Amino acid sequence: MRIVFMGTPDYCVPTISKLIKEGHKIEAVFCQPDKPVGRKQVLTPPPAKVFAGYNGIPVFQPKTLRDGEAHEMLKGINPDIIVVVAYGKILPKEILYLPKYGSVNGHASLLPKLRGASPIQWAIVTGEKKTGVTVMQMDEGMDTGDILKTKEIDILEEDNAETLFSKLSFLTADLMADTLKDIENGDIHPTKQDDGDATYAPIINKEMAHIDFSKDSGEIVNLIRGFYPWPAAFCFINGKRIKVFSAKVSGKTASEPGLVIENNSKLIISAGNNTAIEFSTVQPEGGRVMSAQDMLRGNKISIGTAVG
Repeated sequence: MRIVFMGTPDYCVPTISKLIKEGHKIEAVFCQPDKPVGRKQVLTPPPAKVFAGYNGIPVFQPKTLRDGEAHEMLKGINPDIIVVVAYGKILPKEILYLPKYGSVNGHASLLPKLRGASPIQWAIVTGEKKTGVTVMQMDEGMDTGDILKTKEIDILEEDNAETLFSKLSFLTADLMADTLKDIENGDIHPTKQDDGDATYAPIINKEMAHIDFSKDSGEIVNLIRGFYPWPAAFCFINGKRIKVFSAKVSGKTASEPGLVIENNSKLIISAGNNTAIEFSTVQPEGGRVMSAQDMLRGNKISIGTAVG
C-alpha cells in the first residue's frame, strides 16, 4: 500500500519500521514540530522525523491540519491509506476520509476502554490487569471508530509505564501490519464500539502524580508505576519534595495514613485502609536517584513524620 504515516514519539517508530519491512511504501511521515528539550531548551526533532530521515522518507510538520494546507499536500500525495500512531493531533473530516481506505489508528488500549491521550499510564494507575492494542477505522470522534483488530496482553506486577510502552509499541507494529494485510485482501470485519462500556484516559499533568496517602497502598503503588518515568509520583517529607520511582506494598499496618512508621533500613509510610507502603527508589529534591535506604543514611526522617 501507499501510506501516509502520522506519528510523533518513539512509540510509533516500530510501526513505521514494520510497515517498511512488510513492503509498504511510506510516501510521507507527518509529525509534530520540533520542540525545545532539556534545561537548555535545545530544539530537538521528534523520533519519527529522525527515523524517517534515515530512511529517506519525506517529513511534514504542520502546526495545524485545519488551514487547508495539509489537505492539499495529502491530495497531492494521494495515499491508499493514512496510518496514525501517537500523532498528537486530531484529523479533520476532509483528511480522515481522503484516502481510498480512509484512516486507521493504532490505539494503546482495548477499546472502548481508556479512550483518550494517555491509555498506557492510566491502565496501570487504575489497576487494570490486562491491556492491549486496538486498530480502529478512524471517524470524527475521539477513539470512537469501528474496531478492526485487537490484541491483548497481561500487565505484570513489575510493569511500569516505561516497560508497557515498549511492549505495546511492538504489539502495535505487528497488529497494524496484520490489519493492512487484511484490508488489502478484503478480509476485514469492522465491529462497532459499545459506548456504554467506554472509559477515558485524560491528559496527564504533574499534579496528578502527587501521592495521596489516604489511598490504599496498592493504589499508591499503581500510581507510582503508572507515572514512571513521567511525571513521576512525588510527596513532601520535612518540606522537601521527594520523587518516588518505585515502591511496594508493605506487610505492616497502621491506622493513621501519611506517617513514617519505619525509618531504619526501610522507609515505610502508613496509607489508607490500615495499609502501608515501602519506598524503594527515590530522588530527593536537588539530589540524585537513589535507594530509599541511601536517602535515610543522609537524611533524618523521624518516626511519626507526616508525609504529604
